[in-house]
Amino acid sequence: MKAIIQAGGKGTRISSITGDTIPKPMLEVCGYPILYHQIMNLKKSGITDIIIIIGHLGNVIKEYFKDGQDLGVKISYFEENQNNLLGTAGALYYLKDKINEDFIFLLADVFIDIDFKRMIKFHIENNAKITLFAHPNSHPFDSDLIVENNNVVLDFDYKTNDRTKYNYKNIVNAGIIIFSNEVLDLLNEEKKYSYEKDIVVPYIKTNKVYTYISTEYAKDMGTPERYEMVINDYKTGLCKKRNLENKQKAIFLDRDGTIIEYIPFLNKVSQVELLPLASEAIKKINKSEYLCIIITNQPIIARGESTIENLDEIHKRLETLLGENGAYIDKIYYCPHHPDKGFEGEVPELKIKCDCRKPNIGMLEQAVKEYNIDLSKSFIIGDSTLDIKTGENAKMKSILVKTGQKGLDNKFDINPTYISNNLFEAIEIIERGIKNEF
Repeated sequence: MKAIIQAGGKGTRISSITGDTIPKPMLEVCGYPILYHQIMNLKKSGITDIIIIIGHLGNVIKEYFKDGQDLGVKISYFEENQNNLLGTAGALYYLKDKINEDFIFLLADVFIDIDFKRMIKFHIENNAKITLFAHPNSHPFDSDLIVENNNVVLDFDYKTNDRTKYNYKNIVNAGIIIFSNEVLDLLNEEKKYSYEKDIVVPYIKTNKVYTYISTEYAKDMGTPERYEMVINDYKTGLCKKRNLENKQKAIFLDRDGTIIEYIPFLNKVSQVELLPLASEAIKKINKSEYLCIIITNQPIIARGESTIENLDEIHKRLETLLGENGAYIDKIYYCPHHPDKGFEGEVPELKIKCDCRKPNIGMLEQAVKEYNIDLSKSFIIGDSTLDIKTGENAKMKSILVKTGQKGLDNKFDINPTYISNNLFEAIEIIERGIKNEF
């Protein structure tokens, strides 16, 4: 599979650092240009045939990388006319005859450390025509978001929309895409094209556009602040640690009584209210090497007190509230089952004993499978004996918080590893433990 890197932009947002002599993709992260890090990441995944689209100060890029032989890859170039810029995708019109298979397309101002083999496997298994690498971020309110259902892209929710009237999932397009070569048929004349509006959007109606939602490291470096953040993350090793070829650490959180106010069988969007300091606690997780994952029992589905669609809206409200405060959840798992029968409107096929309902560890096992998580180096935090028992069943470290049910549900005899007053203090315990290696 080939890779095409769009490195022709001027980088006006970060010109205070680049000036007039360095193209944006040549900004260095710990001694090497961003573009170098991208190429080496591609090479690590077995992708060695690379085309770089250059424009502004493109000669600097060509002089540095040449034909790529010294790096063990093959690099060729397409140079845009600076008097006739082609947008993010216009150059692809001129590359049609060089592309006869699916290819990776990425923007050169995104710092990455990802396992492309996983993304390619996802693309192939879903028979996708387009696969967008996506992730949650700390500023969804000013980001273009992907609207999806079971990973099938339905629409884009642009940051210019009035989002005060609805809630949203925090799923951001990262500028890393796998395209089928047949999508290039949409580029039928020499002109400026946007890869998103002129290729992705027209293909949405085919139901063959998928989003690959990942926790791996992919950060836009288009502003000085984000550039400095990437440098810090690289120095601490966070970029490499987030690559899913490496074992991950996670902090699993209960939802009700741990992150939001505890309301038994909560089933209304209006009932979602963050607990004090919950956003600040989750921001700490987001900045750490741990993934932030919710696992929650939701018997309201089996009991007929909520639909899946309504639960999705509840979770959108949670993600919106967290996003407004600069925090995000990497993944939400829920169990819709409930073994007890006799509820009016119940869903018979969900009234079963399952492996996913806490204190069983099915949701944890699913997370392990999807995110390569080492449970022995992970934590579970919750407000009930049910949560702590789940951790014990998975042989994990656990923290009982004195919010919500405060561990007074008395369903199980438990022995939590730690006890804290709230989620924020629980994360501080973990931080102290990291420094002391527990």
